[in-house]
Amino acid sequence: MQGRRGFSWIELLVVIVVVLVLAVLLAHTLLHSIAPANEFSAISTVRSIQSAQLKYAQTYPALGFADTITKLGPAPPGTQPDPNHANLLDAVLACFTQPCARSGYLFAVDQTSGTPVTSFRITAVPVVPGKTGGRGFCVTGLGSISADPAGGKACSVPIR
Repeated sequence: MQGRRGFSWIELLVVIVVVLVLAVLLAHTLLHSIAPANEFSAISTVRSIQSAQLKYAQTYPALGFADTITKLGPAPPGTQPDPNHANLLDAVLACFTQPCARSGYLFAVDQTSGTPVTSFRITAVPVVPGKTGGRGFCVTGLGSISADPAGGKACSVPIR
């Protein structure tokens, strides 16, 4: 028998199976590391939206706070900021309709009251609870952020 060249079909099959098993393990690990990153991003985003709300109320005191995230977003090209497009959030954080999707979470302004709007709540809920994020987050006009461990809007656990 002359010198053997290459691998047998069995050896190739074993290598392919090992690579597939490693890929599945890596994918599982990667999916579990995405949710905490999305949660961190959601907390940062609700803080940014809350800050924009405070600036909106200072800019348009007769209206109070914005009742939707869309009012905090950029003005259409070639136009000046106005109460409906205050240009306080960039196009990444703002959207054309609520809820605004970003980093596996849906963001919205809800529970507004008064005319002018004197109170509001900002919510962030996972697009797919348990996969894109585990907890829901809420922030009020006072700036206190709380979480809902079930991934909804029933925020009762304070975040530091």
